[in-house]
Amino acid sequence: MRPAGGGAGAGGAAARQNKRACTMISFEDVLAASKRIEGSILRTPFLRADGLSRLTGAEIYIKYDHLQATGAFKERGAANRIALLSPAERKAGVVAMSAGNHAQAVARHAKLAGIKATIVMPKHTPATKVTRTASWGAQVVLHGDTLAEAAAEARRLESEDGLFFIHPYDDPAVMAGQGTMALEMFQQVPDLDALLVATGGGGLVAGSAVVARHMRPDCKVYGVEVENYAAFAQALAGEPIRVGGPTIAEGIAVRDIGLQPLDVLKQFDIPVLVVSEHEVERSIGLLVESCKQVAEGAGATGLAGVLSFPELFRGKKVGISICGANIDSRILANTLMRCLLRDGRLLRLVIEMPDRPGMLAEVSTRIGALGGNILEVAHHRLFSSPSVQDAQLEIMIEARDANHGATIEASLAEVFTLRRV
Repeated sequence: MRPAGGGAGAGGAAARQNKRACTMISFEDVLAASKRIEGSILRTPFLRADGLSRLTGAEIYIKYDHLQATGAFKERGAANRIALLSPAERKAGVVAMSAGNHAQAVARHAKLAGIKATIVMPKHTPATKVTRTASWGAQVVLHGDTLAEAAAEARRLESEDGLFFIHPYDDPAVMAGQGTMALEMFQQVPDLDALLVATGGGGLVAGSAVVARHMRPDCKVYGVEVENYAAFAQALAGEPIRVGGPTIAEGIAVRDIGLQPLDVLKQFDIPVLVVSEHEVERSIGLLVESCKQVAEGAGATGLAGVLSFPELFRGKKVGISICGANIDSRILANTLMRCLLRDGRLLRLVIEMPDRPGMLAEVSTRIGALGGNILEVAHHRLFSSPSVQDAQLEIMIEARDANHGATIEASLAEVFTLRRV
């Protein structure tokens, strides 16, 4: 984990972007976008999170932007961009590339406007995002293994079919639309000390920085990236862009960051925090347990920034957003189970025991007497045990917390040889 501040050029990522000139959006652009999209997006709640505030030592406020119709903040930028299309552009139709949330946003607002939409998504996009995008009436094209490859295909369709390309972040109208989320946050809680923004291509953090500079100049804005895709942190530090690999935060897994958002971050000297996969998973679990809200990996990244760098935010009034909730159900279930294991509330033990009557009863009695709950048992006699005289028990136990789990484990260790798995 590391913070990175403003610095030298964007390196390889910037060179791969299109060559149009950077355009700095203004606060007035965000205000105009807010009026333009009123009625087509929700003005979502921005509420104090008591449990997270106690945990972190900061006063945490959460913007519930995952309550938008498509489950993510991306509707704001898509709605503003589509509202500004000319009659000829509307007639031709639009094309976009996205790992899911921008895709759904463009598909929905194109449908509301009566415009044909084609969406190019990487082949390994979570199934839930592909299905929901198609449900809005868009033509979905699965192409490439990365966003960059999907973008190349979308640009080809733009050129060959005459479609209007709606970029997910490197577009002033999209950036202004995304900035309306921060506008609402400062209107609802004007005295924020810090704002943490999940950062992929940079549209949301750029729009948020413009709003913060106008409405609350003393508020410190931070971008937050996941460690395998720390392209902005690398660019701002003048380092070569090296990203890739699996991540639960696929919504911000971006190689080619936006030139225009980068320009905003440099001008306003916005630092970018880099967080681990572990902290993103932990944040998903905390949002479920503490706030009763489901977040995708990218949607939980702002909270991960607070957890990873607590000294920056302790005692301060901090705004974060759940900016997306489109997580695959299987991934969510696995993440919550991993969080329980890491917290010590689930124990997975292998117990070596003599193969004689009463041993299973001894194990269950010790666990039950201490208030543990046995969730799963596998009893092996023939092939797993080191001796024909022994048996091996694989068991999963639910505990109240890590200390309770340690007490149960210690009790079992008084009688049996065991190890964690």
